[in-house]
Amino acid sequence: MEFFHPRKGRCSLSQMIEGIQAYVREDEAAEYKVVIGTDSQTRNTETLFVTAIIVQRIGRGALFYYTRFQHRAIKELRYRIYRETEYSLTCVEMLKEEGFFRFFSNFPMEIHLDVGQKGETRKLIQEVVGWVTSVGYTAKIKPDSYAASAVADRFTK
Repeated sequence: MEFFHPRKGRCSLSQMIEGIQAYVREDEAAEYKVVIGTDSQTRNTETLFVTAIIVQRIGRGALFYYTRFQHRAIKELRYRIYRETEYSLTCVEMLKEEGFFRFFSNFPMEIHLDVGQKGETRKLIQEVVGWVTSVGYTAKIKPDSYAASAVADRFTK
């Protein structure tokens, strides 16, 4: 899987983890959290999913990477939101398999979902929040889900 850093460009999963480690070493006394969120955009025959992986230095900036997944066009909102949630959770599992949390086990982690109280996605809140919390993660929805609704969204355009 390929990841992207906005300034450094393409990198592998291990290179991304090394970049995050270097970022944390710059200020080991700071407080951090890991935030993952996915957004999607459907155009004609395909849906582009973008998952953002953010390491936030609380009160003092953040470092982020993103990855992209292309899928045949998904018109149904419920299915698309489920796929977004699935991609975020898959990303967490991939990070676990790579040993990411050996280095960052004390960092709180949040999954940001692109659903909110306004609009059609409000009907899906209970389902996707329940899914994320049932596997042991903290779920955030709009307006607090900036990883999905701001960072990932920016790279779906």
